[in-house]
Amino acid sequence: MPEVTVNMAAGRTDEQKKGMMLDITQALVKNLGVDAEAVTVQINEAPLTHKMKGGKTFLERKAAAK
Repeated sequence: MPEVTVNMAAGRTDEQKKGMMLDITQALVKNLGVDAEAVTVQINEAPLTHKMKGGKTFLERKAAAK
């Protein structure tokens, strides 16, 4: 029973997240030979102010990219 946890910054739509989880599920079915019912995928989202890369929060990075 594989379980995958995805950590990411908040901001994607529910449709985008569902598509990603379906793709991950299918990759495990294909590559591990498990049934989709055995696969668990969980998303942990952090607010843009709670995630940092290169010394800047994701909110700061988003503002700088504009």
